[in-house]
Amino acid sequence: MKKSEKWEKLIEFVSNEFGDGEVLDLQAVLFLIGIQELGQGYRKFSKNEKLDLLHIAICRLLSNYGYYEFKGRDEDGWPHYSINEKLPALKPGEQKVLMKEAAIIYFEENNILF
Repeated sequence: MKKSEKWEKLIEFVSNEFGDGEVLDLQAVLFLIGIQELGQGYRKFSKNEKLDLLHIAICRLLSNYGYYEFKGRDEDGWPHYSINEKLPALKPGEQKVLMKEAAIIYFEENNILF
């Protein structure tokens, strides 16, 4: 299966499971990954917590490429990462492709979809 087909399958899955009839996008996928990585289930999150969840997801996904390393959890259970290697300069379109590929890998590794 091509990466584009896997991405479409991933979007279809998360949209059906969590979208309430809406087609979700990359940001929604990152938010869901952040919630999964936090491990506290879904609840109401503040605006700052939502940003933190996106950051957690990005760090987790890019840890597969060696850019970040999991360091542990704080007293509230939030995961923390450190930067191992600076990301190369990527154009916005390239960033999106990298994150989509990383999300597919995440779903594959966790046996969620593929």
